[in-house]
Amino acid sequence: MPHVLIIHEVESYPAWKTVFDQAAGIRKAAGEIRYQLLKFDRDANQIVHFSVWTSLDSARRFFESPELVEVRRQAGVKAPEFLYLEEIEHGEL
Repeated sequence: MPHVLIIHEVESYPAWKTVFDQAAGIRKAAGEIRYQLLKFDRDANQIVHFSVWTSLDSARRFFESPELVEVRRQAGVKAPEFLYLEEIEHGEL
């Protein structure tokens, strides 16, 4: 299963979250299936967005699109790091 892990600093989590929520429709249309948001324990503006996608190609096209570059700018995202991942295994203990 294709996953994307994004680590980025935002200027303000509440402002970023508003834009993130408004983009739910375009994320779904692009192929995002589900997501998790996490924050660093000592910095609420350091965000991790972990998501499952229909394909890594769809995710790359979406995240590298000029439209999303502008959305990130509006949301106050600073230097995002994208990791495109294929699941090998998962389990519960």
